[in-house]
Amino acid sequence: MPAVQPTHATSDMYWADERLGESRIKTAYAYKQLLNQNGVLINGSDFPVEAINPLFGFYAAVARKDQQFMPKDGFQKENGLTRQEALKAMTIWAAYGAFEENEKGSLEAGKFADFVVLEKDIMTIPEKELFGVKVLYTYIGGVLVYNSK
Repeated sequence: MPAVQPTHATSDMYWADERLGESRIKTAYAYKQLLNQNGVLINGSDFPVEAINPLFGFYAAVARKDQQFMPKDGFQKENGLTRQEALKAMTIWAAYGAFEENEKGSLEAGKFADFVVLEKDIMTIPEKELFGVKVLYTYIGGVLVYNSK
């Protein structure tokens, strides 16, 4: 199953066409096409090559823009993911790809309960606010391990 790093599209977009050529660039960052072909897509960060912050990857997957909100209409926007697809790719589908969907990836009885509480709802806020959302709390195994307050 495909595993991608959405921030590669937005960090590579300024030079990728020169190195890949016009025909190859069209399918080089085709995350939506990969999802449609496979039914599952895993998103990661590729740290330390890219920033480790998962919200940067969420923003790049959805907006297909860099942190200066460029390009205006998004890079290959047709291959952007919906917010729900991007969230699944970072949670339940990632757990599935690691054969850990019975332990991780969603909040259900009997699972580890690793999750964060964010200051804003990333499923509804304006796209421009996505990569700047702050983590308020982090829980691992249901135990509070980070409190920003």
